[in-house]
Amino acid sequence: MTHQYEVVYIFDSALEETAINERLERFHSLIRQDGIDAPVLDHWGKRSLAYPLNKHEIGYYVVAKFETAATALPEFERAIKLDNGVLRHLVV
Repeated sequence: MTHQYEVVYIFDSALEETAINERLERFHSLIRQDGIDAPVLDHWGKRSLAYPLNKHEIGYYVVAKFETAATALPEFERAIKLDNGVLRHLVV
C-alpha cells in the first residue's frame, strides 16, 4: 500500500544545480517502485533563511511530491541525514 508524501529540502547554496539534481536522483532511487510515477520536483531556487543554519544564511529549496510505501521512508531519511549538502529537510 502506498501513500502520498511531500518533502522539502534545503540544500547548501554553494552547491551547483547539477550536484543538487544528482543528490535528488540518489535519494529518490531509494523510494521508487514499479508502476508508480516519478517524483514531481519543484525547484524554488536560492532563498534567504529565516535564521542561520550551520552558518548559512541562504539555502537552495526544492519541493518533491511522490508516492511510496511507508517501509521505504526510514532508509530514504537516513540517506538524507547523512548528506552534508542538505541543511534541513521535512517529510510530510
